Amino acid sequence: MRLFLFLLFGIFAGLYLSWPGLVIPKNWKCFSDIIAKSAEDKISLKAVMEVSPSYLLKGKNRNKASKIRIVADACFR
Repeated sequence: MRLFLFLLFGIFAGLYLSWPGLVIPKNWKCFSDIIAKSAEDKISLKAVMEVSPSYLLKGKNRNKASKIRIVADACFR
């Protein structure tokens, strides 16, 4: 049980250090807005500016985790 709590605390601490805005509700609205607009092919400028040039040049190597990372970087940092 203590190991599980230690692991859970480590995961939350790591996420908070990576994305400090994770606990702010306004940032979650930004996250959901970008996801909704991307379904309609209307990406916000803020999300476009977070994309690295190497990501655009790779083209086909876009998995779900990298897409979530880019949107989270745009909203939670």
